[in-house]
Amino acid sequence: MTIQQITTFNQKTYQAITNLLPQLDDSITPPSKDFLKNMLASGHSHLFVAVSEDNTIVGMLTLVEYDVPTGKKLWIEDVVVDSPQRGKGLGKQLLLHAIQFAQTRNAKTIMLTSRPHRIAANKLYQRIGFIQRETNVYAYNLK
Repeated sequence: MTIQQITTFNQKTYQAITNLLPQLDDSITPPSKDFLKNMLASGHSHLFVAVSEDNTIVGMLTLVEYDVPTGKKLWIEDVVVDSPQRGKGLGKQLLLHAIQFAQTRNAKTIMLTSRPHRIAANKLYQRIGFIQRETNVYAYNLK
């Protein structure tokens, strides 16, 4: 198993994303090809994938970075491993790779959110060293 960063659009990655995202949340509509192309070209979203020995993408994670007056912010988003591959340490490999990459980006912390019902994911985050913060997360739906 290897972890690779995807920096340009390709059909194989697009197909894998459209397969993986609904496993994260079945209400997710996969991005359009143009959206994914623009995201990858932005330089602010870093897409990492787990690739099996047979060259199949079996997991993904996005590390997003942006600057605000208080400093550089890094967020981990859309962490998902293909259901038949779960429990093999791929999520941990993706996260550790993202952390290692993030250490080169001149930021102090990496944030992520996870729904409470994702018990295995929450335990993994804590084992790796993420600390649950006391905060409220709000969403304002634009559509």
